[in-house]
Order: sequence, then structure tokens, then C-alpha cells
Amino acid sequence: MKKIPWATLIKPCSLVGIGVYLSLHCMMAQAHPQQMPEPTEELTQLDTVEVAGQATDLIGIAASASQGVVGQEELKYRPLARVGELVEIVPGAVATQHSGSGKANQYFLRGFNLDHGTDFSVTLDGIPMNMPSHAHGQGYLDLNSVIPELIDKIEYGKGPYYADAGDFSAAGYTKMHTLHKLSEGLLKVTGGEFGYYRGVLANSRRIGDGDLLFGSEVNFYDGVWQQPENAGKYNGMLRYTIDKDNWGLAVNGKAYHATWTATNQIPERAITEGLIGLYGTGDPSDGGITSRYSLSGNAWNRNDHGKNDLNLYAVYSELDLFSNFTGYIDTVHGDQIEQKEHRVQLGGNGEHTRYDRWFGIDADTTVGLQIRHDDINGLALNHTQARRLLSTVRVDDISETSVGLYAKNEARWLEKFRSIAGLRGDFFAFDVHSRTLAANSGSQDAALISPKLSLIAGPWLDTELFLNMGYGYHSNDARGTVTHTDPATGETVHPVTPLARSRGAELGLRSQTLPGLNSTLALWWLESQSELVFVGDGGTTDAAGQSQRYGIEWTNDYKPTDWLTLEADFAFTRAYFTDAPAAQSHIPNSVGRVISLGATATDPSGLFGSLRLRHFGDVPLNREGTAWAGDTSIVNLGLGYQHKAYKIEVDCFNLFGSTNNDIAYFYGYRLQGETAGPNPDGSTDGIIKHPVEPRMVRVTASVSF
Repeated sequence: MKKIPWATLIKPCSLVGIGVYLSLHCMMAQAHPQQMPEPTEELTQLDTVEVAGQATDLIGIAASASQGVVGQEELKYRPLARVGELVEIVPGAVATQHSGSGKANQYFLRGFNLDHGTDFSVTLDGIPMNMPSHAHGQGYLDLNSVIPELIDKIEYGKGPYYADAGDFSAAGYTKMHTLHKLSEGLLKVTGGEFGYYRGVLANSRRIGDGDLLFGSEVNFYDGVWQQPENAGKYNGMLRYTIDKDNWGLAVNGKAYHATWTATNQIPERAITEGLIGLYGTGDPSDGGITSRYSLSGNAWNRNDHGKNDLNLYAVYSELDLFSNFTGYIDTVHGDQIEQKEHRVQLGGNGEHTRYDRWFGIDADTTVGLQIRHDDINGLALNHTQARRLLSTVRVDDISETSVGLYAKNEARWLEKFRSIAGLRGDFFAFDVHSRTLAANSGSQDAALISPKLSLIAGPWLDTELFLNMGYGYHSNDARGTVTHTDPATGETVHPVTPLARSRGAELGLRSQTLPGLNSTLALWWLESQSELVFVGDGGTTDAAGQSQRYGIEWTNDYKPTDWLTLEADFAFTRAYFTDAPAAQSHIPNSVGRVISLGATATDPSGLFGSLRLRHFGDVPLNREGTAWAGDTSIVNLGLGYQHKAYKIEVDCFNLFGSTNNDIAYFYGYRLQGETAGPNPDGSTDGIIKHPVEPRMVRVTASVSF
């Protein structure tokens, strides 16, 4: 890992200032969400992509078989039990929940237990949603601030092959874009079982040269649990956009606040013995409060010779989370912990693309700059009882700055052969001030260079072939890079590497040979320098060992008629540690099998319906492979009718009433009042699980105006 001692001498505000200056002159990183370069007579440019669901024609456009784009047209017919399921637009991705509705989901992709986002990045209108050095977990990704009805489209890609995707994107990325305007206003009200109520109000107005879009969401949910969630969520969005033929500006403000009571995972043995019900709780005082407020600005322009994009953002967020993962190892007070933080996030992204012709070869060259600074105050881990402070384990203040520079060149060497070569450099500066133990204060710098290469041949018979390879990484928690003494035990520990490298390759195929069928096939391999695994008693992730993964993915989207769309996605993965004996090489919670099947039908009379199956399985829970999570299959059904401006929908989630696991772990747990178990701390190892929610029905009425 190359050190960069000069990074500690540059103040975060100077980095942001330099970034703004360079961006304004070079105009470099987030592409305008709704426009593509116009064709010119001299150069062969990409046509505008009209997004109408997963069947979008990406022949000649995509960099890999694992890239895609999904538009609002599909989202509006897709029943969502929770907003985190938006990531399941990515074939092979799974979003589950082991806690309350206000907490970030648990994500899985390509054999990764991504926890809350460690190797899967998401941006919303150019703002990174993953949180480094977060109180609860590295890369914490909370999507509850997203209003699905206001999403224009979602772009995604898997693997470390894309120069503009940086931290947390080794497994994949998504870029979510909100609408610029609405053709008509929307009022939507949902009511359902278990105290579920949701309302959405959105509209847009022409003001001056632009459009003002405003939207709001309110959501209440008691939940299926013995301990009611009493969840309340409030979302608001205000966006003003000027969108001309060759330039545009946008200002976007968002606000989100939520409170909830959580039912965390409980021991399977307690359920089997009838000590706790399937939907019971180990600690009825778990839960949290969270808020997120953001302001961003985007600017773009384009002409026959290139395009420029710039976005700047500021985010304030806070979290106060109470969790009890291990029960009552502390037989007097219990094991509840509090994780809290206050964060200010500043940054910007800029990108400049130039269209050229070199010696008769069409080539697009892109250079980009991404700057981010996180100032995290009062990052605390406390021991609590019923949300009452008992003792403080550690409190830190963190300053973390990252700068990403990248360049990529797409050259069309022959009519049926093109290449995309990229190079990315990332620079990090960590500064940690420990309020509780001076030995765990310090600074750390790190730098990493990541080359990328994609070779694309075709199309022949509307079929393209892809060979992709590249390096990626994820950053580790800043506290771990300077910690020398375990604050809980006083034992000496070794700091972790600031940046953990990954590398991967993929052989893919994308075909539209059969009319109406869009099919992709990918064989992939990925190696990680450091694996992150969940640790129950700390409620966070620890850096484990080196790992490898390989797999096959087959994605199909078929539209045999104008009124019917069929989907079938299959992902199979093998994941294992490479620095451990074969008998201990399983990676806990690495999902080995994901299958998604779906059918959507729309009739000119106004009737519509959607039926979807989500299945995942082959999930080891410990290194030895002696404990497994079991298979989980969920079927969701949606039916509705639309007449002019009025629409009624009935959604049934978990149609067949599955009681399988939404998430499961394997670690030590002690029930309240239980005799000491075999572990030194008195706990008993076993499967700790959280079931899927039972069958429930929700009815939605909406009107456009």
C-alpha cells in the first residue's frame, strides 16, 4: 500500500475547493440522468436510451453483460414490501432485514454478505449513499429516504470493471436518478394488515425556464412482531430543473426522518423449545431514530464534441441505534448496545467526455474527479439497558477524506470490435480522535491504483461478447486503521489495512437474437484481499481473511406480446476463504443461489397484474459448514385496475405464508435467566435467526391530477 504523506497536510476544505475549481474548468463524474450524447455526422455516437423496463436495448452500449438499466415503467408494476427491495432490480441481488423498518437492509450479491453495503455502492442523483466509518457497519446503506414513485431510472453494473465506480463497488453498483418532472400530479394512499399506512403526494409545476417537482411520503407500520414496531417515516423532496437541448441545471433538496422499535434475530433453539415465539423478541427496547438531510446541485452541457457533468452535494445525517444481538451474557443488565453518530458529508463529482477520431478510429475519452469528505462527531458505542446508558465502550471523532481520479477511453477499432480501457486512482486520509482512549487516536493515509479493461465483440445476430477485467477495493473503518488497544478488553490488537483490494474478471454474452427476448449470460471470478464478516457481540463487521468467488449468472427478459413481460434470473456462486484450511473455508452468510421469476401483464381495458418469485439458498453460517440457513422462497402477487386518472391495487406479499428465514447467523447467545452455556462467556452457539414476515395484504388507491 503506497503512502501519501502529503495528504495529511491538505485540509478537507482545500480538497473540496480544488475539486470545485477543477470541475468547473474540466466539468467531470455523474452523467446527466435523462440525456445521452446526440449523434454527430463525423462520429458514431450512442443513441438515446428509452428506458421501458429491463428489456432496454443495450446492444452496442453496455460495457459488460452485467450492466443494465430499469425504468419507472417496470417499477410501477413491481410490488415492494420495503423500499430496500429496489436493489433487487439488480439480477442476483437480495435485500433482507434482521431488524426494524427504519434500519438499513441486509444485502447480498455475488456470494457477498454485503451486510449493510460493504461492497455494493449506491448513488442517488450523484450523492453517495454508503457511509464509511459508520457507527453500525462499514458502508452502511440506508435507502429508506428514497421515494420509489419519484425514481426515473436505475442503472446497475456488477464487478470491478467500471472506472467511475469507486469505494464499496467491488461486487457492484447502482445509480438511481429521480424524475425531473411529472406529467401529472399523484396522490397515493395505501392501507394494509398489521397497521400499515402509507401516503404519497407529488406534483410538478413549470416555473420560469424550469420545472419544480415536489414530493412527500409518510409511512406508519406496527409490524407483525409481538413487540409492535410503532414505525414512523417521513420523506420530502424538492427539485428544480432547467433542462434545455444542450445544457441544464438542477437543485435538489431531500429530507428524511424515522423512528422505530426493532425485533432483532433470536435463537432458533428458543423458538423450537417454545420459549420465544417465531415473531417474538429477545429485547423489546431495541430500535432507533435516524435522520438525513441533503442539498445538491447538478449542471451539464453537451455538444457535437463532448459533454460535461458536475454535481456538488452536502448531507447531514444522524443515527441513534439500540440493538441486542447476544441476549443476556451480562446476566444483570443484558447485552444491549447503543451505536450513534452525527455526520456532515461534503463532496462533488465532475466528468468531461470528449468525442474524437484517431486515425479513422472513433474514440470517446472521459476524465473524472470525485471528492468526498466525512466529518463524524460523537461516533459512540455504549452499553445500555432499555435505552439507558450504563457505560461507554468508546467515543471517537473522525475526519475522512477521499479523492478519486479516473480516466477511460472507449475506442471502436472495427465495426464489430470495441474496447474500454480505464485507470482509477484513489487517495484516502483518515484522522481519528478517540475521546476515551488516546492510544486509539491517530492518522492514516493510503493510495490505490486500479486498472480496468473491457473488450467487446459484435454484434452478430444481435449478440455481443464481452471480456471484462479489473481491480477494485473497499475502504475499512477509519477506527480500525489506528486502533492498537481493544477498548472493551484492553488487549493489544493490530490495525487493519485502510484499503482492501479486489480483482475480478468476467466472460459475458448479451443477446437479442429472438424477437422480444433480452438475455445475458456471465461467467465471473472475484478475489478479495480482505473479507468483512458480521460479529454479533459487536454489532458490526470485522476484517477476516482473503477470499475467492466464482459463479454463473443467466438473466432473461422476454416480452412475447405488448401486454405480457416474463423475467427469469438465475445466479449461482461458490465463495470460500483462501487463507484457511479447507475444513474452515466457508464464508458465513455467502448466498450461493438466487433465483427470481416474474410475470407482468397489462391489458388495454385497465387490468394489470404481477406475480414474482424470489428464492435464495445454499447459505453457510459458519466457517466449518456445519450450520446452514436453509432455503427461502417468497411469492408476491399484485393485481390492479386503472381507469383514466384512477387506479386501485391489491398486493399480497408472501402469498403462500412462508416461515423461512429472512436472515440467519451462527454465534453465541444467552437467554434471560438461562443457565450458563458451554462458551467461556456463558453463551451457547447456535443459529440466530429472523423470519420473513407472514402473508399480508395491502390495498392502494391513487389518483392522477
